[in-house]
Order: sequence, then C-alpha cells, then structure tokens
Amino acid sequence: MRQDAVGGGAETDHGSARSAADALRELRRTSILHVDMDAFFVSVELRNRPDLRGKPVIVGFPAERSVVLSASYEARATGVKSAMPMAIAMRTCPAAVIIQPRHKLYYEVSGQIMDIFASITDLVEPLSVDEAFLDVGGAIRRLGPPLEIGQLIRRRVQSELGITASVGIAGTKFVAKIASTRCKPDGILKIDAADTVAYLHSLPVNALWGVGGKTAEVLARLGIRTVADVAATPRASLKKVLGASGEHVHRLSMGVDPRPVTPTRLEKSIGAEETFTTDTADPSLLNRELLRLSHRVAGRLRSAGMLTRTVALKLRYSDFSTVTRSRTVQTPMDSAQLIYQVAVQLLDSLGPRPLSVRLVGVRAEQLEAAGQTSMQLSFDRRDDNWRAAEQALDRVAERFGSKTLLPARLLEPGKPPEEP
Repeated sequence: MRQDAVGGGAETDHGSARSAADALRELRRTSILHVDMDAFFVSVELRNRPDLRGKPVIVGFPAERSVVLSASYEARATGVKSAMPMAIAMRTCPAAVIIQPRHKLYYEVSGQIMDIFASITDLVEPLSVDEAFLDVGGAIRRLGPPLEIGQLIRRRVQSELGITASVGIAGTKFVAKIASTRCKPDGILKIDAADTVAYLHSLPVNALWGVGGKTAEVLARLGIRTVADVAATPRASLKKVLGASGEHVHRLSMGVDPRPVTPTRLEKSIGAEETFTTDTADPSLLNRELLRLSHRVAGRLRSAGMLTRTVALKLRYSDFSTVTRSRTVQTPMDSAQLIYQVAVQLLDSLGPRPLSVRLVGVRAEQLEAAGQTSMQLSFDRRDDNWRAAEQALDRVAERFGSKTLLPARLLEPGKPPEEP
C-alpha cells in the first residue's frame, strides 16, 4: 500500500508537471506582441502642452511642400492623415494647432521605448521609431501570461514616458499588428491562436498586408470583399489577378505567417553623398550622380531589409552653403529608380542654381522593416520590373563584386566602371 501510495503520488506529481508544461506551451502559442505608440510625435509634444489635449493637433512644417508627420486623433477625425500635404491638411482642419517637429527629441524618447521593450525580452524587432514586435514566450515564467505582459508594457510607457501605447497579441506577427491597429488608441487586444482564422475571416479584405485601395477595388470587382472571400478563392484565380502576390495574400487570409521575431538594430537613416573633384553646374552630371547615389542607398536598404518613406536631397554649393529638401511618399520603397525619381524632383524644385555645386547627397529616412509594413501591392508593372532588375544586380554583386554590372546610364564609353 505504501509503495502504491508513493507510486501514485509520483504519478500525480508527474501529471501536474506535464499539465503545467502543456499550459506553458499553450500560452507560448500566442506570445507575439506588436506594440505601437499612439500618434507618437503628437503625444510627445503634448507632454509639455497639456492645454492641447483633446484638440486637433498636427506635427509638421506649415509649408506648402511639407507633409503631415503626425496627427492627433481629433485631427484624424476631420480627415487629416499622415503623409498628407500640409496645405491640404490645413484646409481640411483649419482649427488644427500646428507644431513644428523636433526629431532629436523623438529619437530620444524612441530609445527609452526600446529600453522598456529590452527589459521585457531579448526578442525585440523594431519597425520604426515608435513600434516593434516582441516575442515574450521566454518571459512568461518571469512576468506572467502575454496579456499581463502587454498590460505591464502599457503601464510602464504611460508612467515612465507620459505617452500611451496600443498592444496587439497573437500567434503571428501579421495578426498581432492587425490586433494593435484594431484596438487603437490606448488599447490592448489578444487574438488566441485557436481563434485566428475565425477572427481574420470577419475582417474586410483591406485588413490584409499589401491590399490597399487599388487592390481592394480590383478584388471587389470579382466579388472579393472580405478576408473570408479571399480564403475561399482558388489560389490560381488570385495569382491571375495579383500575380505572385496572390499566393502571399491567400496565405495571410488563413493566418499563415511563419516569420519569427528577429532582433535587429533600427537604422535611423541610410545615405550616400559625393564631393565633385571640380565644382559643377552641369545638370546632366548632377542627375547622373543622383542616379549613382540612389543605387548606393537602395542597395544598402535592401541589404539591411529596410524600406524608406522619405527621400532627402543635400546640395552644397561652391561657397559651402548647404540646402536640403525632402519628400515623403505614400508607399515605402527600396528601389533605386523610385528613389532617383524623387531625388530629381527635389533637385528640380530648387530652381536655377545660384552657384556651381560642390557636393550632392541622397538620404533615405523614415525607415521601416521590409515585409512588416502594410505596403500596397503595385499594379504598375514598371515598379516590379525595376525592383526585379535591381534585385538581380544585388545577386550578381554578391557573387562577382559590386563593379560587375551597372545601369547603362552610369557607364561612359572608354572609361572603366565606377562603383555605384
């Protein structure tokens, strides 16, 4: 009897251990967090301007060529959006208070945000200055279930930094990001792994990464309006309409996103510049150098797995005076050709140059991790062709060296190729 009792007790203890291990495994199935600050730039500014809380506020330069960098939810309610031209935003919401940005301050607060994340888990993958994916599976024994960890992060961001954060919790990055978007502002939403497909199928089709306005219109013409409709559509049919992206969209509609949270160092910007041997006023030479620099920047973006939303041009004249201009685009990019197009537009916007040019530079700013942002699928085949060609150049450069192939416009008869 005694031996049986001991044996029975041992079996009971083993069963409890197995039960606890099973519970831990179940918690870890839904342990990816997407943490995103609410109207980040505005929220940081309002810490010193509490009188503006509850009012429409826009962070940006009040100039015709500038764009909205951040807008309070009160301003958004009137139709103001990030990256909207400031001239349109001020007409849309004439009562808005305009605050000029202080980027140095925002990056300081960003560092504090990332320090909070790092104190929770080593698995932090920043997407921008104010958002990141966290895998908290390894922190559950120490800090509790993922929902409690999400609440802890929100409390610390509020108490230590004076701003608010929204947290999405799920079994995949994709669904965690959807959850954080759906609970904004200042909320938390957990989608259990077992409920993922049912939850996704209740959403409109534009909830899927890559399905923007144009793609949604094309799908709507086929009667595809919800994520459930996408899941019910044969993959072959989606590929006919969306090309290779059809497979990707179909996988997402079923909640399939196997990518792990991968710790990375968030680059603030990536740039390249060149000082001419002799000052020049030749527009064709300037354009040619812009193309070369755009290829340098784009190559570094792709190598770092980043996309850019803002392209900046730097011009230094022969008297050492320097001017800079920047433009933000709606869709993030890593293509040299697209970066070059923006850089040329910025150069043209300067008008006639008063002096010859000593130095020219191109810089990619507002960086985002490639594949993590809701990048709209393009129906302009030229964009895909440029991107495919540049990726082919990357592969050749990896194997044979970066001087092997260059765009034809960067080659001059009788001269050896220069590194782009």
